Amino acid sequence: MKIKLNKTFQFLFFLILVTSNSIWATNIYIDAHGGNDTNDGESKSAPIKTLAKLSNIQLKANDKVFFANGGEYKGTINLKGLVGKKGKPILLTNYVSKTSPSDKLPHINGKGHDNAILIENAKFIQISNLKISANGGSFTKKKQNGMRCGVLINITEEGSYGFITLSNLRVEDVYLMKEGYKRGDREVFTPNGTQGYGWGIRILARKKGALLEKVVIDNCEVTNVSHTGIKITGTNKNIKDLKLTNNIVFKTGGPGMQMSNVEDGLVAKNSVNYSGNNDDSRKWGRGSGLWTWGCNKVLIEHNEFRNAHGPADSAGCHIDFNCSNVIVQYNISENNAGGFCEILGNNFNCAYRYNVSINDGHRVKKKGVASQEGKIFWLSGFNGKGKERKGPFNSYFYNNTIYVKDGQMAKVAIDRAAKGALIANNIFYIEGESKQVLGDQYKPEVEGELLIENIVFKNNLFLKASNWPLEASIQDEQPIIGDPKFVNKNGRNLLDFAPTNKDLVKGKGIQIIEIPKDKKGLYIGVEVKEDILGNPINGKPDLGAIQYNEQYSQTQK
Repeated sequence: MKIKLNKTFQFLFFLILVTSNSIWATNIYIDAHGGNDTNDGESKSAPIKTLAKLSNIQLKANDKVFFANGGEYKGTINLKGLVGKKGKPILLTNYVSKTSPSDKLPHINGKGHDNAILIENAKFIQISNLKISANGGSFTKKKQNGMRCGVLINITEEGSYGFITLSNLRVEDVYLMKEGYKRGDREVFTPNGTQGYGWGIRILARKKGALLEKVVIDNCEVTNVSHTGIKITGTNKNIKDLKLTNNIVFKTGGPGMQMSNVEDGLVAKNSVNYSGNNDDSRKWGRGSGLWTWGCNKVLIEHNEFRNAHGPADSAGCHIDFNCSNVIVQYNISENNAGGFCEILGNNFNCAYRYNVSINDGHRVKKKGVASQEGKIFWLSGFNGKGKERKGPFNSYFYNNTIYVKDGQMAKVAIDRAAKGALIANNIFYIEGESKQVLGDQYKPEVEGELLIENIVFKNNLFLKASNWPLEASIQDEQPIIGDPKFVNKNGRNLLDFAPTNKDLVKGKGIQIIEIPKDKKGLYIGVEVKEDILGNPINGKPDLGAIQYNEQYSQTQK
């Protein structure tokens, strides 16, 4: 009997040891106003004070770190090699201190540090409800062409990582250089910048043999960073199941968002405004609202892309080369210098559908410092400097609404290396003139024999017969001419571009099928069940991005 009791006791003791990490999770409280680093921080009544003290605490699965609202926490948070568990992540968030209550988010100030927050080779991490900045400060000479990040997720070792969520973070004022630094005039013309910059939220997973999966960036704001707001860089498509949702990106010096080597991505319900901003001399001054490179199966929907600026690129959303199955749908694109639809070379089965474009592509080459024309529609064979032009292949462009105001030239460019394209059911409401221009990414496209094949270009509505350039290499074989009578053509919102001319648009679309010789189509299908506003599509679709609705006619201006 005694032996049995001893064995039972030993088993229970062993069980407690192996499960203690998850049972005895620790809460750490840090309060910049009411804390003291002589405390252990394990209760609200005895919080620690600084990030330096926090760095000496080894976090484990199910641990939680609470930052008191209203406090400024100078330094950096390093989460290296930390591994939470499913259902028991390591959590960093805020709380309201009784001694110094505030409704202002805790401020992590990473000035002078490489990153305000570093997450490296980690799993199951959740960070929320923090303000983050890193505005200049010191850096080594070796670092002068490097980077400073608000949040950096970095994968440097082989293995599987991820299950990381960033939510309700306010990232602002992230610069490597000190205020007043000036960049040379040619820097903005380099492909991605060659000098040191600040990045809002950055993900790097360049290690061969590493997998980063299930990263969510939701409801975050990124404002005033010298380069890209949210940037994701992998290798061989080793970043999988990425979600960028409900974020606001404003006045970034580079692109608003950018992703490379991502597979299975969702970019939804984000607002990107004034990418490529140059109101601070430390900013790059060029960038699209969003662009993808080397990605597969990325769905970009229900976003706003407005006011992208720069002498080149700087579209609302563009698909750079080496992508497959990138679908841009249900977005509003307004006043972006580089244009609306841009699909580069070596891309396969990508699409723009059910989007609304307002005055995109207004940039004029050689006016000011502009090195590229803005374009409402561009199929480019460019797939790398010095490489022979190739594709894009099987590009789908249907049921979009494109408005260009009087006095702005509407421009299109179609590379003769493009193969397979469908352009149908779109509304081209171009009040002024239009023309074809040559592709101008690095080495400009040249005139030559038409090589384009497998083109379906028909059943598009044009305000005037001259809306599509007569000199263009492809022409609509069944154009429709007329005025869709938008609710308010001078507006900026989706409902403003609802058509009210029932006889012209209702049920006048053609059923979309795969391009001839395209055996794949679109990875989520070519059929669409609802328009950009959620109106159901029954039978033949209407023309443009918005189905006719009698209620819209009553609000016409």
